[in-house]
Amino acid sequence: MAVIFALSTVLSTFAGGVFALRNRDRLHLILGLTAGVLLGLVAFDLLPEIFALSDGSQLLGVPAVMLTFAAGFLALHLVERTMALHAGHEEHYGDHHHPQIGLASAVALATHSFLDGVAIGLAFQASSAVGVTVAIAVIAHDFADGLNTVGVMSAHGNNRRRTVGMLVADSLAPAVGALSTLWFSLPHPVLALYLGFFAGFLLYLATADILPEAHSRHPSRLTLVCTLAGVGLMWTVVGLS
Repeated sequence: MAVIFALSTVLSTFAGGVFALRNRDRLHLILGLTAGVLLGLVAFDLLPEIFALSDGSQLLGVPAVMLTFAAGFLALHLVERTMALHAGHEEHYGDHHHPQIGLASAVALATHSFLDGVAIGLAFQASSAVGVTVAIAVIAHDFADGLNTVGVMSAHGNNRRRTVGMLVADSLAPAVGALSTLWFSLPHPVLALYLGFFAGFLLYLATADILPEAHSRHPSRLTLVCTLAGVGLMWTVVGLS
């Protein structure tokens, strides 16, 4: 049953990516929507889930999950800055056109999709009712995952072939994740630490990369409206799930 629901996420993710690919002439609007979806995902889905899964451990009075959150934000900033320096474009750092950054971001999204599949598998291990609820929530936001994958790859200048390849990888990841739970389980505190890191990664991606890119192409109120729509979309999806 878990694998069947995970296969549904494959279709949902791929549909989101195809939607983005067929509307490249309106990429600035897609990027604005993507940024809003990422912000909503972090604020309404990931952070509450992180604290629900966390065992409450702290380091020097700070929750460990928030330390990994900051680490995820700073890790992408460090990688991006290092690549900018290596490429000799530090004076044009605001451009953020580094295909490797887009690829690294898409890989992180695919990893998260893999863990979405893991979540479905583990939920069904708990009970069928819990499994179905989790699966519906994952399927609902995996459309946005496909859109996000195409958005971040395109924003950093990756070609269509590489973008489609990462979309396929991101689409298949949940099914692989669900299958993997037949052989292992992941302790909740460890999962919380990973999600904290991933949330910080996404926050940097949305605020420092995607939003500036969206507004640099076509500064418009409509792009801002798309960002607000993305946040509202995730609010609705999380609320309904």
